[in-house]
Amino acid sequence: MKVLTVFAHPSPASFCAALLEQFTRGLTDAGHTSTLVDLYAIDFDPVFRTEDFANYVNEDIPADVLERMDLKTYVLDAARGRLQRFLAARWLRDRSVAEVVKLIRTRRPADVTAQQRMVASADALAFVAPVIWMGFPAILRGWFERVFTLGFAYDLRPEGWRGDLGGRVPLLRHEKALIISTTLFDAAAYSGAIGAAMKTLMDDFALRYPGVKSVEHVYFHSVSAVDAATRQGYLERAYRLGKDFAAPRSAPVPRAGLAAVSP
Repeated sequence: MKVLTVFAHPSPASFCAALLEQFTRGLTDAGHTSTLVDLYAIDFDPVFRTEDFANYVNEDIPADVLERMDLKTYVLDAARGRLQRFLAARWLRDRSVAEVVKLIRTRRPADVTAQQRMVASADALAFVAPVIWMGFPAILRGWFERVFTLGFAYDLRPEGWRGDLGGRVPLLRHEKALIISTTLFDAAAYSGAIGAAMKTLMDDFALRYPGVKSVEHVYFHSVSAVDAATRQGYLERAYRLGKDFAAPRSAPVPRAGLAAVSP
């Protein structure tokens, strides 16, 4: 299985990085093809900018919605300097909405397109990151916002464009996604309504809703407070998550002899 792992922690010496290392080792030992995207290492820009709008426009949008988008004004506003604005206004003068859409689509951000190619070529996805403010860290949240775009991760039927959430069409075809999260607080802190909200946003809306067939979310709680034995157990479990990635969850899991890793 081809597994794309997205890592979102700024420190290569973190316990989160140690979990990533063991998870990746498990994938390799199981014979999976593992590709890593380290968002901090590649300096991924998580900010949704004007040019990202190009990934949210296509010819399938209902005509009345396209008209309300005022795409010609968008192209003019995106022009830099008087000369570019003049040339853009001249080009737009007799262009149809379809032609304007086609122009905008040619300006999709290259960094997003590169990430989408890697996602599309994978059979399964994995995410390794700490929990920040009860959700994904900003750099990973921004990755979802910029990469899981209209026409790539989902599409909309006409009713979706008119406000009906049920009008969203999933486009992803991945067999599985695994989220590995480290936390500051213990398990009790993420139970009840908070845990349910995190599941809805992180598991369901980000991954199940766009079409991933199976989503598993594993938390390693309170990593800065637990004792050495617990941390060792966390590392062993991370290895098993990789080693048994394609196995049913009820399958027996062998223990791996791993050295303890400091924070």
